[in-house]
Amino acid sequence: MDRTTHTPTTDQARPLPQVVVVGGGIAGLAAAARLRGVVDGVERARVTLLEASPRFGGKLKSGEVGGVGVDLGAESMLARRPEAITLARAVGLGDALQPPTTAKASIWTRGALRPMPTGHLMGVPGDLAALAASGVVSPEGLARAAEDATLPRTEVGEDIAVGEYVAARLGREIVDRLVEPLLGGVYAGHADAISLSAAVPQLLAIAQRERSAVEGVHAALAVAAQSPNPAPVFTGIDGGIGRLPGAVADACRAAGAELRTDTAVASLRRAPDGWALRTEGGEQLVADAVVLAVPAPVAARLLADLAPDAAAELGEIAYAGMALVTLAFHRAELGPLPGSGFLVPPVDGRAIKASTFSSNKWGWLDKAAPESFVLRTSLGREGEEAVLDLDDAELVARSRADLREAAGITATPYATAVTRWRGGLPQYPVGHPQRVARIESAIAALPGLALCGAAYHGVGIPACIADGWRAAAAVAAATVTTDLVSGEE
Repeated sequence: MDRTTHTPTTDQARPLPQVVVVGGGIAGLAAAARLRGVVDGVERARVTLLEASPRFGGKLKSGEVGGVGVDLGAESMLARRPEAITLARAVGLGDALQPPTTAKASIWTRGALRPMPTGHLMGVPGDLAALAASGVVSPEGLARAAEDATLPRTEVGEDIAVGEYVAARLGREIVDRLVEPLLGGVYAGHADAISLSAAVPQLLAIAQRERSAVEGVHAALAVAAQSPNPAPVFTGIDGGIGRLPGAVADACRAAGAELRTDTAVASLRRAPDGWALRTEGGEQLVADAVVLAVPAPVAARLLADLAPDAAAELGEIAYAGMALVTLAFHRAELGPLPGSGFLVPPVDGRAIKASTFSSNKWGWLDKAAPESFVLRTSLGREGEEAVLDLDDAELVARSRADLREAAGITATPYATAVTRWRGGLPQYPVGHPQRVARIESAIAALPGLALCGAAYHGVGIPACIADGWRAAAAVAAATVTTDLVSGEE
């Protein structure tokens, strides 16, 4: 039998609007936190958050491998954007923020681990001498990159594929051995398909303004270096980034929000007093406003009747899957492993696309498990999701084979874990910003409804938090406007 839920109020003043947030990843949690005043103390709405899975956090997930607490999803967040740092501090994790102990990564290419060149922007060099010293690119590739200084301007318009622009300026080898592995680590996609405007807007601005990509990157990096107190590029959290969702959820509950797991939403429709939602369990909820913080395919299903044009556009957003293989070794059985790990260009045909030496990278992990050494590998890119169907033993075996060849690791791990992220990363092809603009234009015709998450304005943690805050502000403003129009005070 259906149950109807609506939180009553006996307040004499106009009650706060009721907002239902659908989705408990970091974007949905951020929206709930914003609406309940967790960050700034301003209560904007009563909040019910519904998460379909048994836990909050989406791709932020903690776990244990061989008795060691580790991240089984995202392990770091951009520190040069303020949103993630601000939210972490607001929920009591400020003292736990820790930058990596080492940021020195390598690239496994041309038969060896080679140092990541300094002075680059997403693999586009601003210093060809540093690029030459790294050995990542062949002499022929260096000679081709040097032609950037004399080539005529490359017209890029309002958008172009990252790989297309970089290849035109610097040659194919720079794309294959530098840009591709770096972009693959972020999007699990391919440089020849990913939008420059959406993925590397700083480089698009350089391309539109400067003739030489190398000189433009060099100038941009020089400006950034002039900051009197440059912040670390990335930061982590003592105990793992996976602590953040739980801390935000706890803070939201303490602020009066209702948060539920194992509660999938089956339908969404307009109602006379706002919005009506039906869960897969048959419960009916009504709300003044709704935030959809769900993957694009789920949003497309819920909006199929309400906003068919937006739903069609959402249905076109592709996702890539990937697998993380975490290995725990007895430290005494390993030789020294330098730096934070390495990236692997697809052109080299290896099974793994990256490895992180987690115990080197994170001081908190080294301190928590000094007798162990934890590292992880990642496998899978857009269009290569068949790798996720391999069993755990095969994924571990492929990872160990590549680690043996790349870094000489012959020891046997005493514990392993495989985490599959099917449909984990939305793809940002050329034209993605325009698609998002069309989706948001269609949604604007439905006051009190907002979308947020990794599918729209950035896949990183700070970008998702910012998107959650934007959605929260939009529905809060819409409910105020609705009340004024209807004559309520």
